[in-house]
Amino acid sequence: MVLSTKSRVRKEVMKPARLRLLLLILFSLTLAHAEDVRSGENVLRVMHDRYTKTWYETLTFTQKSTTYNSDGTSKVETWHEALAAPGKLRIDIGAPSDNNGYLMIDGTLTILKGGKEAGTRPLVNMLLVLGFDVYRQTPEATVKIAKDEGYDLTKFHEETWKGQPVYVVGAEKGDLKAKQFWVDKNRLLFVRLFEPTQADASKFQEIRFEDYREMAGGWVAARVEVYVDDKKVFSEEYSDIQCNVKLEPDTFDPKQFGSTHWEKP
Repeated sequence: MVLSTKSRVRKEVMKPARLRLLLLILFSLTLAHAEDVRSGENVLRVMHDRYTKTWYETLTFTQKSTTYNSDGTSKVETWHEALAAPGKLRIDIGAPSDNNGYLMIDGTLTILKGGKEAGTRPLVNMLLVLGFDVYRQTPEATVKIAKDEGYDLTKFHEETWKGQPVYVVGAEKGDLKAKQFWVDKNRLLFVRLFEPTQADASKFQEIRFEDYREMAGGWVAARVEVYVDDKKVFSEEYSDIQCNVKLEPDTFDPKQFGSTHWEKP
């Protein structure tokens, strides 16, 4: 009985010590993990690891697309978009029944007019890669795409963006003229990208993912803004956002573009 009492006392004394030890171990592991992020490859890896088991597979939404002209006027269009990560994005321009739009499939852009193919060319959409695909494909696949697209993953530093810490990949501190992307350090979400414009490679555009909303084990940026020379030239606003919608394979088949749509009966 005396031995049993002493044992209970000893166990009670040891509990705080064990707790302190456990906290120390957890802190050490967290610190080691944080210190491990020292390059662009590390950033892409931790992004993937954070959400790979939960991130949604498909996403659909209605998009208000606004083009801001240099003369102060603007043009508004309604787009309907569907994506299946990794690597598949469909954009319907205007009413789905018009059958006009784009397919971006594994690095190839197909232009559709009236449901017929009007042209194709290579195109990697880094917004798709960094905003969605990174969580649904291997880090090695994302690293290869980023390198092939000219991002120097050895260049890495930390900044503050809108009051939050971010990782910057592809540029040295203070350099906004190199191809680069910014990732929220806490949530590990893509928030900002700098790249040459398609119309003029001498000009750089800045693209921002804004208004992130937590959905279906992942996140959706419900607003996208594009700037050239610090002037907003384009914006996207999403509504009717749906995750994990069942999308038939024909949704992304250019030959079936005019006959298959997730919103058609």
